[in-house]
Amino acid sequence: MPGAPSKDRELYLPKAWAEDPERRQRAGIPEERAMATKPVLAAQMIERALDAGIEAAWTAGDAVYGQHTGLRRRLEARGMHYVMAVPMNQRAIISVPGQLLGTEGRADELFAALNGRAWRTRTAGAGTKGNRLYAWARIRIDGPAITGEHWLLGRRSLKDPTDLAYFICHTPEDVTLIELAPVAGARWAIEETFQTSKGETGLDHYQIRQYTGWYRHITLSMFPHAFLIVIRSKKGARSRVPSNW
Repeated sequence: MPGAPSKDRELYLPKAWAEDPERRQRAGIPEERAMATKPVLAAQMIERALDAGIEAAWTAGDAVYGQHTGLRRRLEARGMHYVMAVPMNQRAIISVPGQLLGTEGRADELFAALNGRAWRTRTAGAGTKGNRLYAWARIRIDGPAITGEHWLLGRRSLKDPTDLAYFICHTPEDVTLIELAPVAGARWAIEETFQTSKGETGLDHYQIRQYTGWYRHITLSMFPHAFLIVIRSKKGARSRVPSNW
């Protein structure tokens, strides 16, 4: 029973629905519910969790969230560190000590300029066949002078050097690649959660036309999934994701 328990949920309301009064009325969508992007919904859920006293050390996400500046700034304002995927054309400015402005470039171009010694083999966490090993490198970049440090993180396949992924990071000071790599890998737990929730507790087994009904169904799927994870942990199954991620 892999994955981690879900703690919140929000329905993404497409613009076509949000701006259609007839659809809204038929579905019972509250008047105050406006259209919000997925990163905005994510920020709202994270802030609710923090306000409720849930402790978390990191936020991980795919490029939909990583390239959203507003989400990143909201996380930083709450003291949250993150490792989130970004596309290869994500632009950043290299932070150079003693210089007001460093070199600006795309993520793929900045990492292509690194020499081979910049890359280190590290694990992204345990997989079904052992540790998920990749080559990793990082580049310090400029960011808001709030707290912590900002980095671009590169992940390269050991079997295919052309297979690369990029991440933007806000980290504590003096963080190491050994610490960053598993955080980038923790995002897989989200996909595992979705897959096991669909297979075990019927997350996607619905035909719902009402706004309230959707929330009821998702909540009733989340609860037994969390219950199964607790039972599994009590039986001594090894968790692959630290509880504060």
